[in-house]
Amino acid sequence: MDLKNLRAFVEVVRQNGFTAAGKVLNATQSTVSKAVRALEDEVGVPLLDRLAQKKPRLTPIGEAVYARALRLLAERDDLLAEIAELRGLKRGVLRLGLPPVGSGILFAPLFAQFRKAYPGIDIRLVEQGSARLEEILRLGEIDFAASLLPVDEDFEAHEIRRDPLMTLVAADHPLARRKTICINDLRETPLILFESGFAQNRVIINACHRAGFEPTVAARSGQIDFLVELAAAGVGAAFLPRLLVESHARRGVVSLVLDEPGVDWRLALVWRKGAYLSDAARAWRALALAARFD
Repeated sequence: MDLKNLRAFVEVVRQNGFTAAGKVLNATQSTVSKAVRALEDEVGVPLLDRLAQKKPRLTPIGEAVYARALRLLAERDDLLAEIAELRGLKRGVLRLGLPPVGSGILFAPLFAQFRKAYPGIDIRLVEQGSARLEEILRLGEIDFAASLLPVDEDFEAHEIRRDPLMTLVAADHPLARRKTICINDLRETPLILFESGFAQNRVIINACHRAGFEPTVAARSGQIDFLVELAAAGVGAAFLPRLLVESHARRGVVSLVLDEPGVDWRLALVWRKGAYLSDAARAWRALALAARFD
């Protein structure tokens, strides 16, 4: 089975279309389409429903092939990395995925320490929401991701920071005089969430579902300052871990402890279970596991 065809198929699914996949692969739409068609010919059945209205949709067999293709491509990257080191790689590469929320405060000192100890290592950084980083990590495109616990069973994780989630509301909100609230108190309040791809959304929405209601989402953004401004304007309730509340304080906004089981902000260093780790990656993991993130 041609790995190039598998890669084209995976990118069509990930990018929701042939044209977008071609841009990622630096190939024409026709080339990508031919690669997927060749894979389907080899398998003997269609893998994509091309008649879906908005985007190609996986067939049942396509879902099975997609899941296996992710593992095959990740294993291929592991093999190439191991071969490079066996040939005597002199300048290692560390591939990290960090979310925008909290990474500057927590990881900047560790970056400085790592660079001082290993100045020849090239650090390649991907910045996305934690949920998106988990997808990229599963593909083997990064060595580590910082994500919120809990994570899937195919990952190893080391918790580095636990903080209560704070609820930010306008000073004139009916809950503003409270010190703590539970998720059920927000049943009638619209929520201001991060944009798609942030694991914190999952934590909040799951808590609402456990409380027996579907939240109203008033707005989404990837910018912390904008979320705070929306809360100040009375659009709804936003959420931040406590370590970020003081640095993003704004007049007219109050922060309340969200006292709810299972909604603590638990940031962890995550890597694929059983995956090959380069010397650079092992050095970073050792440094991170020994560090204090108070």
